[in-house]
Amino acid sequence: MARQATDLMAQYAAYHRDRRNIATHFVGIPLIVFAVGVLLARGEFHVGDYTVTLGWLAWVAATLWYLTRGNLVLGLATALVNAILMALAHPLAAGTTASWLAWGLGSFVVGWIIQFVGHYYEGRKPAFVDDLIGLLVGPMFVVGEALFALGWGRELLAEIERRAGPTHLRDLTHPA
Repeated sequence: MARQATDLMAQYAAYHRDRRNIATHFVGIPLIVFAVGVLLARGEFHVGDYTVTLGWLAWVAATLWYLTRGNLVLGLATALVNAILMALAHPLAAGTTASWLAWGLGSFVVGWIIQFVGHYYEGRKPAFVDDLIGLLVGPMFVVGEALFALGWGRELLAEIERRAGPTHLRDLTHPA
C-alpha cells in the first residue's frame, strides 16, 4: 500500500523541526524544482502537433504521485506550485547552451547549498539520505507549511506535531 500524505509529512517533518531549516526550504526546494524543470525542458519530442518535454512528463508523474497520497488539497496545491515553477523554467531552455546550463545547474547548486545551510541549523542530515522518496516529499512539505501558515490543515499539522514534535530553534552554542 502506498504511503499516505500524513505519514510522509510526519516522517519528513522529523528531519525538519528547526524553524530556520524550514525557512531555508522555502527557497531551496523551489530553486531545485525550478532547476530540474530548466534542465529537463530541453529534452523534447512531438506527439502529433504537440511538443512534450521531459520536464512536463516529470511534472505529470510527480502530480500523479501527489494526487494518490490521500490528501487531495495538498496534492493539488503541490501540483499547482510545481506547474508554476515548471512554466517559469521552460523558457530558459530556449537560450544558448551556456545560458541553459547556467540557469539549470546554477539554480540546482544554489538550491542545495541553501538546503544544507538549513540542515546545519537542524543538526541533522536531509530526509532523502535515509529515504529517497524525501526528494518528492520536500515540495509537498513546503506547500503544506505554506498552507498551514494560511490556516489550512490544522488537523494534519496537529498530527505531524504529535508524531515529530513542535518546531523550535536549536541552540547552536550547546548542541545536543
